Amino acid sequence: MQARHTLDDIQHLLTTVLQAPRRWQALAPFADTDGPLAAQVLDEAARFVDSAIAPLNRSGDEEGCRFDAGQVHSPTGFRDAYRAFWQAGWPSLSCAPEHGGQGLPAVLECVLFEWLPGANQGWTMAPGLLHGAYECLKHHASDALQAQYLEKIATGEWLATMCLTEAHAGSDLGLVRTKGVPQPDGSVRVSGSKIFISGGEHDLTDNIIHLVLARLPDAPAGPKGLSLFLVPKMLPHVHQPGALGERNAVVCERIEEKMGLHGSPTCVMRFDDATGWLVGEPHKGLAAMFVMMNAARLHVGLQGIGLLEAAWQKASAYAQERRQMRAPGATEPVSLIHDHPAIRRILHTQRAWIDGGRVLAYHTALQLDVARHHPDASERASAQRWCALVTPVLKAALTDQGFQGASACLQVFGGHGYVREWGVEQIVRDARVSMIYEGTNEIQAIDLLVRKVLADGGQGLSALLGTLPGAAPCAAASARRHALVEITHTLAIAAQSDPELPYWVADDYLRAVALLLLEWAWGQISAHSHGERWSAPAQAFAQWVLPEFEMRVAILRQRIGQVLEFKPN
Repeated sequence: MQARHTLDDIQHLLTTVLQAPRRWQALAPFADTDGPLAAQVLDEAARFVDSAIAPLNRSGDEEGCRFDAGQVHSPTGFRDAYRAFWQAGWPSLSCAPEHGGQGLPAVLECVLFEWLPGANQGWTMAPGLLHGAYECLKHHASDALQAQYLEKIATGEWLATMCLTEAHAGSDLGLVRTKGVPQPDGSVRVSGSKIFISGGEHDLTDNIIHLVLARLPDAPAGPKGLSLFLVPKMLPHVHQPGALGERNAVVCERIEEKMGLHGSPTCVMRFDDATGWLVGEPHKGLAAMFVMMNAARLHVGLQGIGLLEAAWQKASAYAQERRQMRAPGATEPVSLIHDHPAIRRILHTQRAWIDGGRVLAYHTALQLDVARHHPDASERASAQRWCALVTPVLKAALTDQGFQGASACLQVFGGHGYVREWGVEQIVRDARVSMIYEGTNEIQAIDLLVRKVLADGGQGLSALLGTLPGAAPCAAASARRHALVEITHTLAIAAQSDPELPYWVADDYLRAVALLLLEWAWGQISAHSHGERWSAPAQAFAQWVLPEFEMRVAILRQRIGQVLEFKPN
């Protein structure tokens, strides 16, 4: 993917459609960050991504990571690229200045972390958890731990991992067995094994900060007994403050052979009485970890957009060069495949998802800053409601489309798409895992419907749909919003008779919400955009994407009706 090819579109969406500079300048920390400054930051970011990161994508995939006696060697060029990345200040865009950050709006960081996976997802896995780790430590770590580690994480000088999964416990964190035993000096000895740890061992940085879920000796069973511990690869030097000391008892046993992301080591990690320190309160590790996970989930949604953009760029360029058969209405015996309606349908439909997804993701990033910095408590609460409800939707819907849409773009190439020469097959392989990690998309759907929407009887979702910014919706859009609100209330009633019902229909419900949000996003785009560039994907959205809403509503109503029909008297 070429990030610079997207600059004009993104600037239009940020400045004209979302009026982002005006919105973030209303918040005190960003009052001096005007539009030209933001544009300069994004221009330099695009230049860096295109020149330093994108050229390593193919070679990193082909070379992969190499495991040698507990050491992991990154593909050629990855270490130098990462050093240039953090020394240029890119990981710290939205971190607070007092922690070594640049204090810029979160949306600028989001654009960067849309571009990076589109350019090279294998490499991007390394800094992908930095922001989440920063937020976790900022909110939950002790002053002493923050002094030792926070700036290193904020700047990206040291990388971080999230160590949750164990061989017997995938998404069921209540089954975690890793133990933490307190020591007289205030530290903790951590023992246990974790799997699927992205970047658990590598040679990109001198230190790796592992955030590990484990149980204290007196911990109750289940997820309420989990605590969070910071376990560094390298311990602090005993006699030289700020320097690295001896290696901690943290061992990489092997790296996984994967379908994609060959440039990123996925590690099996063993902690052998490794020295660590408690983050947050005992037995409340999930609350601390969820700060990290929620931050990561928005970034994973952005991965879906970035990878789909990369696939679209390749497919669009190919369609403008490849000639096959005569297109309908053409006079020449052989036409560009772009002139065939079937190909244009694919390209315009994926464009509709990319553009609409960007508006939703960027608006969410703006709401994150409102939730943190707005002086009005009601505005902060409204923004927090948006982020809580929309984040799982973005993670699930955009990663689904990242994979499905990349596969559709591969179809544009025909048989050529299935071979390595054109690079689109790598995008499909790399995109697949985003539907699984940071909570599977099934878990995102359950989180949305069961834990958030039904928890308050649908009031939060109704309020969100009723207060979407911009002009009043057309009659058809208003009817669709009303239909989902009505279905939500009926679903809450039916679930009292059949507790399994929400779990059966959670995916359908999330897709319905996603389509309504995309409809709002495209309403905003269409109100401020003109020309074929925007009208073609707008039409594709209306014709080929939005009709799915009616299908999902029909499924929901049918399943709810089955429950109510057999409801006991």
